[in-house]
Amino acid sequence: MQPQFIVDAFAAGLFTGNPAAVCPLEYWADDVLLQQIAAENNLSETAFFVPVADGYQLRWFTPLAEVDLCGHATLASAHVLFAHLGYTNEQILFHTRSGELRVQKDGDWLRMDFPSSMPQISDEPPLLAEALGATPEQVLVAEDYLVVYPDATAISALTPDFALLARLEKRGVIVTAPGTDGVDFVSRFFVPKLGVNEDPVTGSAHCQLAPYWAERLQKQQLLARQLSKRGGEVRCALQGQRVQLSGQARTYLQGQLLLT
Repeated sequence: MQPQFIVDAFAAGLFTGNPAAVCPLEYWADDVLLQQIAAENNLSETAFFVPVADGYQLRWFTPLAEVDLCGHATLASAHVLFAHLGYTNEQILFHTRSGELRVQKDGDWLRMDFPSSMPQISDEPPLLAEALGATPEQVLVAEDYLVVYPDATAISALTPDFALLARLEKRGVIVTAPGTDGVDFVSRFFVPKLGVNEDPVTGSAHCQLAPYWAERLQKQQLLARQLSKRGGEVRCALQGQRVQLSGQARTYLQGQLLLT
């Protein structure tokens, strides 16, 4: 039997934030099996990690594909190590397809050190405004399209056509606007191409959002809120070419996979 946890990441309490499945492994299973487990879990991400000499190798799978970077499932994996698997050091080193990622305890929060990616101004791709149902103020691009609207109300009101969004070139579409009530900016993230119409709270999206808003607001410390149905908050801190993303996590489920 194989242990598995489901953790609400970027969540102040249960049933908020973004749920991720976490499977600690002693050694790597076949990639086909890993993808089957992720598809069966049918969450936006399932994380698998294996111990190595100085930390852990970490991989992430959506229901359809392996991805290069995932924030909330990294946060969930660190939470499982700290809260359930007896990890006693203050910092965890993960080796990933996006390089070395470190996670450190910060009181009741976990602080992740990730690469930042500054989006560049782009022409608006065909179908984008039609797919989102509203014309944006500005379009930028990094790994995803970053689409800027005037205010949080416009972000909340979007009702995307996910079939059209899936036809766009990039992985997904981040929509964002200035925040209110002490929040620096808000966002939503759509990635139907990978089998996730709307991701509840997305760490990798904030690797692109944080440098954009840091430059626009002339601030290095930012508080962000993702306006999905579940919702969640992310603390962002720019440090050169890196961004520190902090969030809380809560364990929802602990069980066993029956694979034989």
